[in-house]
Amino acid sequence: MNETRRPGGKPATINDIARLAEVSKKTVSRVINNSPFVKEETRKRVEAVIAEHGFTPDPQARGLAFRRSFLVGMIYDNPSPNYVVNMQQGVLDGVRGSGLELVVHPCNRASETFLDQVRGFVVRQKLFGVVMPPSVSEDDRVIAILKEADCPYVRIASVSLDGPECMVVTHDSRGAAQAARHLAELGHRRVAFISGPDYFRSSHERGRGFREGLAEHGLSLDDAYIRQGAYTFESGVEAAQSLLAMKEPPTAIFAGNDEMAIGVMKAARDAGLDVPGDLSIVGFDDLPMASRVWPNLTTVRLPIRDMGRMAAEKLTARSRGLDPATLVQPEVDPSLVVRDSTAAPKG
Repeated sequence: MNETRRPGGKPATINDIARLAEVSKKTVSRVINNSPFVKEETRKRVEAVIAEHGFTPDPQARGLAFRRSFLVGMIYDNPSPNYVVNMQQGVLDGVRGSGLELVVHPCNRASETFLDQVRGFVVRQKLFGVVMPPSVSEDDRVIAILKEADCPYVRIASVSLDGPECMVVTHDSRGAAQAARHLAELGHRRVAFISGPDYFRSSHERGRGFREGLAEHGLSLDDAYIRQGAYTFESGVEAAQSLLAMKEPPTAIFAGNDEMAIGVMKAARDAGLDVPGDLSIVGFDDLPMASRVWPNLTTVRLPIRDMGRMAAEKLTARSRGLDPATLVQPEVDPSLVVRDSTAAPKG
């Protein structure tokens, strides 16, 4: 084989690989991009040259040839850093080995420039596709931008909002109903709910499911025992302080996510209460922190990392010519994980 360094010590180009493998530049591109339109013998020869000489195609250069980059975007506005990190890990799991890379775009849906920023991100990066966790996934204005840019996408949401090829559905209400049944079966009657932000569909779905689960046991959720949080630790502390200061405080609190549930734990300790002796606490998501705090948090498990992986796999299926609607399970069933933060109320 000839040396793959060009004069001046520059790395080899795709033209060099084509020359060494005695094929066209277009054939090398097809091999790099896993095209099915290459003979197996030719593919092996080109791959051998690439492996021997350590040629690594630049993702942006590859994208120029195909009028689209080899980047998967993740657009999110979730205030929970633990949720975001787990989702990112899942997307990385899903694109591994596909030649695609992940680029993230945090945003604020309340910003006046939100839509312009999303549009600029999608157009500048020439994205191969986009994964959207809640609540960006619930915004039809973003979907309109992606369709206008002819950019494939997958939405992760608590209810179905699109065709199965574009959705991972998490059924949050089912998980919240399980939390309600658990507290009711322990004997709690004064129960409270701390919701997430109003613009998150999951806030409403989790509240709806919690009410339905209580109703199955002849209980109702009194409006006086409802507080709105922001899916943050701090908002959990503040909401719990308000609830625990009531003349008849709740004996159990269901928080809309684990960040807020751990904030409830802090407020309870600050008030001199024992968890779960004086107050039972249930969260939602089952982030890694749920099993690391003390007492370990009873929570509703959503496999967040798996959700990111499933969404990314729907996008990579397109690159292989597969039907993303049938490739992976489009729905997720939440499940209650009972740990040490819940018990029967005193008396």
